[in-house]
Amino acid sequence: MKLGLWLILACYCFATLSIAHASRVELVVVHSQNKLLVKQDDLTLRTFRVALGSGGRQHKQMEGDRRTPLGTYRIMQVRPSAQWHTFLQMNYPNMDDARIGLRNGLITREQYREILQAHVSGTLPPQNTPLGGAIGIHGIGEETEERLNIHDIANWTQGCIAMRNHEVKELLMYISEGVNITIVE
Repeated sequence: MKLGLWLILACYCFATLSIAHASRVELVVVHSQNKLLVKQDDLTLRTFRVALGSGGRQHKQMEGDRRTPLGTYRIMQVRPSAQWHTFLQMNYPNMDDARIGLRNGLITREQYREILQAHVSGTLPPQNTPLGGAIGIHGIGEETEERLNIHDIANWTQGCIAMRNHEVKELLMYISEGVNITIVE
């Protein structure tokens, strides 16, 4: 009887720790080092080398600038991708992006309000404004020798964060939709 009670208690504690463990995981991308870190509190659980936007290290300003945004975002959706193997969609643009876009005349007040409403309701912000959209973490698709070589030496994306296909699968062992991703210089 004591063993049975201990087993139930152990399972409950393990489940509780697993839930707490998962809720504290976050992603940090260090742009200047081309690294994606899986962190829990102050502990780095895993580090991946990534390729970023080919438009330079400045913060993403608008659609087509080929830059990776800087700031804090959330993974909104994980889905298979014919082009990229797997795509983890971020909630870009965030409210900082929207404020800058409004101030610089890139988006209208109505577009700003639509982005605000999406963030308040926890949904994906509009992806078709002049700020751009479809920013996330993805694989490299068909892993040809040429693609692997380019991935290893260059920032080649249109603003996303790219990893090798098996690394995206490994990343999904640590995270799920809703996890925060902070991209720093």
